This record gives sequence, structure tokens and C-alpha cells, in this order.
Amino acid sequence: MSADCWTLTLACNRADAEAMPEIGDVFPDLADPPSLNVEEPDPDQPDAWVMTAYFNEKPDAGMVARITALFPSAHHVVLAPLADADWTTMSQRNLEPVRAGRFLVHTAAHARARRPGDIALAIEAGLAFGTGQHATTLGCLSALDRLAKMRRFTHIADLGTGTGVLALAAARRWKEARVIASDIDPVSIAVTRANLRDNKVAAGRAAGQIELVVAAGMEHRRLSQCAPYDLIVANILAPPLVAISRPVSAALAPGGVLVLAGLLRSQATRVRAAYRKHGLVPLEPQRGKGEWPCVVLVRK
Repeated sequence: MSADCWTLTLACNRADAEAMPEIGDVFPDLADPPSLNVEEPDPDQPDAWVMTAYFNEKPDAGMVARITALFPSAHHVVLAPLADADWTTMSQRNLEPVRAGRFLVHTAAHARARRPGDIALAIEAGLAFGTGQHATTLGCLSALDRLAKMRRFTHIADLGTGTGVLALAAARRWKEARVIASDIDPVSIAVTRANLRDNKVAAGRAAGQIELVVAAGMEHRRLSQCAPYDLIVANILAPPLVAISRPVSAALAPGGVLVLAGLLRSQATRVRAAYRKHGLVPLEPQRGKGEWPCVVLVRK
């Protein structure tokens, strides 16, 4: 980025962050629209989010007002120049390695953190969710590590894959498994494909590979064709988890395991109840960090 670049940051609540529309829908009149990104800086404060807009030149007051209006809860609005720097390197420098049992998630800057016996996953900071830092991703990795001590899985689906970190973890832990990873966002699938290359895992349909599809929930013929699964992981959000409870449950083999995350502790009862209607019961006590539980269910 050059010294002419600017950022607009504002604090907002989770609902406004999750409702952020697509760039093309908001700025169809602009040849060079800004790039918008929302994130949750502190998992222990799940309703405190930050939006950052990146511009190639200083935006006028009208553009600032236009973006701010997208977030009704906006406060602490700050417009500032973006100094010339290697921003990718700087952002990754602050991403410390994350451990969950045998799994180690790290950026290239922390590759030396790997120890003998680690299942190391190289995931760079980027455009998709899932560097292992968030409590939801960490909870899923911990669940996969516990499950690996109990049984083997051969047919695995990762719904809402983000960066592909959970699909990679499953493929590396159960090397003979067939894994399919999906996401509603084509950018996430592109990011996952790059992460597969970085981790020397092939994209494909064979055992030991990961098949990638763009899909919402279970809405893709390949997700149906590959069923039933003996393991499904879905790190999404509570409302879509409830909405897809029927097709997800139907795609799970008898005795199959379902790992759910992305929900708040206050939403866990509703999510579990949605899957209980389809014959899924808790496999282990609910675990998780702070407000972000990880729910592990099994189909009777």
C-alpha cells in the first residue's frame, strides 16, 4: 500500500457487523470502491466488533457518512492515513501460534514453533475467517484432538470452512479420510485452496485429499453425493446452524459425530434442541472458552 491510502475505523455491535452488505451492493457507482473488513478483537466481548474500511485515497465527508450509516451502532469513528508499510507481514507478526492438543496453527513467521509430534498447520492472516486465534476455531480443534483419541473417521465434511483450517486438521489427522470443505463465500474457497498448497495437501476427491465447493449449508450436489458422513464440523453461527439442522442431521451416518461452533453460550440450548429433534444427542459435556461453546453431538 502507498502513503496515499487511508483507513476508516469504527466500533459497532455484532448484529451490525454480521449484517454488513456486499461491497458491490453498497457501491455499485464506484469504479474503485473501498475494501471493508469486520472483526471481533476480543472473544470475551462477543458484542464488541470493529469495522475497518481501506481507501486508495482520502475519502470525502460524504463517503465517510455513507459507510458509517451502514452500521447504526457505530461509535468511535476515526479516519486516518495509512503509512507505507508491509501490512501483511506486520499483521501476521502479532498472530502467535495456537495449540490445541497435537494441533499447532502458525503463520510463516512462527514456523519454528513446531515441535516433534505436532500436526502443524500453516495459516496466514488473510481475507477469510479461521487463523486458529478465535475461541470457536480453537474449540473445534480441541474437539477434533479429543475425538482422534477415541475413533477413526473416513468420511468428513467441514461446513463454513473459512480458511480451511479445520478441514486441513481433519485431513492431516485422519490421512485415509475423504474430506469435503464448503463455504458460502468464493473468496474463502480461494483462500482455502492456497492454504492446501501451503500445507502440501492436494485438492481433490481421493482419500487424503480435500474437495472444495462453494455452497450455503448442504446446498450442493457433491455434499449430498458424498453423504453419509461419520464426522461433520460446522463452525458458522447459531441461526444458520438451526436452519440447516435437518439436512445436516440427515447427512450424518448412524453413530456419526457432529461438531458445532460459532454460537454463543446463550444460544447453545436452542441449537442442541434443533438437532435433538433429528436424533442427535451430546457425546460429551459442553466445552468452550468464554462465551463461545463447542457442542459435540452423536447421531443415535
